Amino acid sequence: QVRLVESGGGLVQPGGSLRLSCAASESIRRIDAMGWYRQAHEKQRELVAQITSGSSTNYADSVKGRFTISRDNGKNMVWLRMNSLKPDDTAVYYCNAKLVDREVWGQGTLVTVSS
Repeated sequence: QVRLVESGGGLVQPGGSLRLSCAASESIRRIDAMGWYRQAHEKQRELVAQITSGSSTNYADSVKGRFTISRDNGKNMVWLRMNSLKPDDTAVYYCNAKLVDREVWGQGTLVTVSS
């Protein structure tokens, strides 16, 4: 089973940028949908961005124009570039893979936006 490992989280000031990385343990070439979700304190997990194998993307309204998702099937990697970060972006960010019969989640990486 594919395993996902996120990295790149941390503390950043409002208006700053971060790039999150998701490394898969095996090929993601045939995984149609790779995505990033986030869960803030005492809130439900929500979709942030998703990218298909054909590079079609989908973003939450709250991050459109600020976040960019990308993938490299040859490197088994997915990234989330986050610009113009706001305190409301503070959350644990999770990488997600939608397989034919199940979903796979990473362990999450914490992003804190604060001055």
